[in-house]
Amino acid sequence: MRNIAIRLSYLGSAYHGWQTQAGLPTVQQTLERAVEKTVGRRTHVTGCGRTDAGVHALRYCANFRTDCSIPADRIPLALNSRLPADIAVSAAVDAPKDFNAIGSCIQKEYIYKIHNSRIRDPFLDSRACFWPAPLDAAVMDAAAAAFVGTHDFAAVRSVGTQTKTTVRTVHWCRAERDGDTITVSVCANGFLYNMVRAIVGTLVYASDGKIAPEEIPALLEQGDRRLTGPTMPPQGLYMHRVWYGGDVGRMMENCGIDIP
Repeated sequence: MRNIAIRLSYLGSAYHGWQTQAGLPTVQQTLERAVEKTVGRRTHVTGCGRTDAGVHALRYCANFRTDCSIPADRIPLALNSRLPADIAVSAAVDAPKDFNAIGSCIQKEYIYKIHNSRIRDPFLDSRACFWPAPLDAAVMDAAAAAFVGTHDFAAVRSVGTQTKTTVRTVHWCRAERDGDTITVSVCANGFLYNMVRAIVGTLVYASDGKIAPEEIPALLEQGDRRLTGPTMPPQGLYMHRVWYGGDVGRMMENCGIDIP
């Protein structure tokens, strides 16, 4: 039995997140239908994370087991012929038997896009969060630095998926402006439910003067979700990069996809 790892990207606007839900369109069930048609039998596809409804992925990793003989380099074309236009598989490799897209992941990076302009851009609808009030990217970046390190992130977690611990290690967190677009990048060894969107909401509060950047460590210590910023809308969030070792890691890095 082969273990196939694939790299894919998708626009999440039409889906209720990654994970299969009864009666609702999701990325996982759409991909599983394409895999079933390709390999000739019903197959479970494991994804590298549970993106929420409306969230996108520029680089996403999934794996499935099959006894089909299709060469790995032919699998993307075979799947794409059976997938809708908003999901695309760009690479595939034969992975080690014990590889698991979520369990073997070393770290992930999400980015959040804010269109900070007085005028809405219709071409960014559902692809960036429109925020007409002025934002100070320098203050947001100063606040972002306070999230770097190993902390209990309960203060920026929504009630949802159960987890053994709310402690995570954030490798970097930064905010940068390019014209009317502010991009917040967060890389960590793992994420809690709505963690990135709550972090971005806290950065927006910092820009508005509602929270001082130097207050954030104390807010994390208190662990009270009510004291930090709001959970931002999903359409600005993208899974950006996912790290693995070996051939899968090389496949995930060999990618030229960027945000349109």
